[in-house]
Amino acid sequence: MKVLLINGSPHENGCVYTDLMEVAGALQANGVDTEIFHIGMEAVQGCIGCNKCQTLGRCVFQDDLYNRLVDRLAAADGYVIGSPVYYAAPNGSLCALLDRIFYSQGALMTNKPAAAVVNCRRGGASAAFDRLNKYFSINQMPIVTSQYWNSVHGFTPEDVRQDLEGMQTMRTLGNNMAWMLKTIQAGNIPYPQREPWSPTHFIR
Repeated sequence: MKVLLINGSPHENGCVYTDLMEVAGALQANGVDTEIFHIGMEAVQGCIGCNKCQTLGRCVFQDDLYNRLVDRLAAADGYVIGSPVYYAAPNGSLCALLDRIFYSQGALMTNKPAAAVVNCRRGGASAAFDRLNKYFSINQMPIVTSQYWNSVHGFTPEDVRQDLEGMQTMRTLGNNMAWMLKTIQAGNIPYPQREPWSPTHFIR
């Protein structure tokens, strides 16, 4: 079993990385492999609603970041997406990437457990956390919970480590993710059959 942890911060070894490493440590202690994927600092193309991915099977924009992340999605059994809080929202570059990933490659992640992790200096964590969780709920992914909302406070990695409850929340999340993955594997129950989508437009 393997969990892919996506570091949606421009800072590779900053606060979000510190949070994700705490989650990864708990997963590894439970015998689950982990990989951290950093989105980097380059500009990210957003979705333009062209719907080309519906026929191509991939996003029409073939940038390296998108391709590298897609390559890792199928190999993972679960996902943890981490982001800093900017203006009570996740990093815009991360959301631009996730919009394209979930719209064009959502099937690779459907039915796989996922969780969001956010880091803020002071406020806005709940709004950012909610935004990330919507990707999972729309894509029929079981959302893994912890003992509290998955948020940690701190302006530097050193600050983050002093948020003892936040760090405990990260470890509990890792333990719960490992438990869910093992439960799914042991149960070996087929996934629910998915009905064809019935889009309903309210403006006629």
